[in-house]
Amino acid sequence: MQQQPIISISGLSKTYASGFVALRSVDLDIRRGEILALLGPNGAGKTTLISIVTGIVNPTEGQVTVDGHDIVKDYRAARSLIGLVPQELTTDAFETVWATVTHSRGLFGLKPNPDHIEKVLRDLTLWDKKDNKIMELSGGMKRRVMIAKALSHEPRILFLDEPTAGVDVELRKEMWALVRDLRASGVTIILTTHYIAEAEEMADRIGIIHNGELKLVEEKDELMRKLGSKQLMLQLQEPIEALPTDLNGHKLELSGDGTALTYTYDAQAGRTGISALLSDLSRVGIRFKDLQTRESSLEDIFVNLVRDGQ
Repeated sequence: MQQQPIISISGLSKTYASGFVALRSVDLDIRRGEILALLGPNGAGKTTLISIVTGIVNPTEGQVTVDGHDIVKDYRAARSLIGLVPQELTTDAFETVWATVTHSRGLFGLKPNPDHIEKVLRDLTLWDKKDNKIMELSGGMKRRVMIAKALSHEPRILFLDEPTAGVDVELRKEMWALVRDLRASGVTIILTTHYIAEAEEMADRIGIIHNGELKLVEEKDELMRKLGSKQLMLQLQEPIEALPTDLNGHKLELSGDGTALTYTYDAQAGRTGISALLSDLSRVGIRFKDLQTRESSLEDIFVNLVRDGQ
């Protein structure tokens, strides 16, 4: 029996007073205990989506439930299950690490739990900084404090909005390890990013958002297989009107003017099938004067999705 999704989003739209449509009818079920990466360029609608689910922004249309709690009708119960690490580093510069993280827990009406706060700070390598003022910390440490604040009330769901924007490679890897540990402890994690490597490294599933629309949500491995496709372009010596049936076994596309063939293959597969294709072309008498290869990128996927109007 399939588990109920921990977050269920249906028909979610947001139009601002200016008329700007930030989200268009988004449907998304988030599975309990998964890492979901929402991938898209800046301004795609990723932060708006997170802001609605966490109660910062009101939706224009649609419904969101968090573990069965409606985010509007049952706001407090829904919000108490969620930790949010926003993009901007917003902390009181003059407070100590210990005080600011403890205070965050209190905002949710929870009793003090110094043992939990200590565990969070130790997990985030912040324990030796617990008495430091926030202003004394490096950017990377401040980001960890933001995560500690988000975990202070023991949420079951953690939203990370561009968690590694502007941090160095070393810290990025540490953040990834931390996120995996959290997931292992049963926390569901939703992160937004525009780094394809981050999504590839972290996620179980990837959702692609573009112009306020959720274009697709797929298992990471399946999407990376698509992303890993390469194309071989062959410029033909003589135009042809149609592909001979002998070539049906190959993933070939003929250009509109009949002068070029495009062959798509899996770059990660052991065998590309190129040598078989070239010998088949020779056998049916198709000659080419030039060939080049290109690898599809995230940008290509966006372009294709937008073009196809999916």
